[in-house]
Amino acid sequence: MGILLGQDQEIVLEQGQSHALTTPGEWYAVQTHFRHEKLVRDRLLAVGLEPLLPLGKQCRQWSDRKVWMNLPLFAGYCFARLVLDNSLAVLRTPGVIRIVGTPKPEPIPAEEIAAIQQICSVNRMIEPCDYLVEGSWVEVIRGPLTGLRGQLVRRSNHHAIVIRAHLIQQAALVHIEADEVVSLQ
Repeated sequence: MGILLGQDQEIVLEQGQSHALTTPGEWYAVQTHFRHEKLVRDRLLAVGLEPLLPLGKQCRQWSDRKVWMNLPLFAGYCFARLVLDNSLAVLRTPGVIRIVGTPKPEPIPAEEIAAIQQICSVNRMIEPCDYLVEGSWVEVIRGPLTGLRGQLVRRSNHHAIVIRAHLIQQAALVHIEADEVVSLQ
C-alpha cells in the first residue's frame, strides 16, 4: 500500500517509517471533479505543492474477471499542504472544485493527516466506508421516511433509527439502509 505523490511515482512507506513533510503550511482537503483525483494530485505537484492522495486496493468485478485496482480512498477529494495565501494556485488547477471549509478553507488537523499517512504506509487492505457512526443523529433523505430524524444504531448487521418518546420513556426502532440517511452533526 502506498501514497501516490507524482505521475506514476509511488512512494511506499515501510511500517514504522514516517513521511517527511517539507512544504510549509497546513493540510487542506481539495474537492475534485468526479474521477479527477489523480490528475489533480499530479497538477498540484507540478505547481510545487505537496499533495497527498491516499489510495486503497479495491477489487472490481469486470464482465469476465476480477481486477484489483488502486483507487482513491476518499472519492472526490485530494489533500494539499499549502499556505492559504497561495490558495489561488490550487483553485486555478484544472479539476479542482474548491478547498473545503465553511465559509473559508479550514485546515485538516495534523493528527488526521498523520493517521491517513500511517494507514497508507502499511501493507493491509484499506477501503472506504460510510462516515456514519453508531449513535450519531441522522435524518432520512429519501424514501417514505424522508425528513424523519433519529439516532443511528446497528442491530443484527442492519442499520436502524431509534425514535424516542421522552415523556413516556419509550422508544421505537425502524430498520433503514445506511445510504438513506445523512448525519446531522
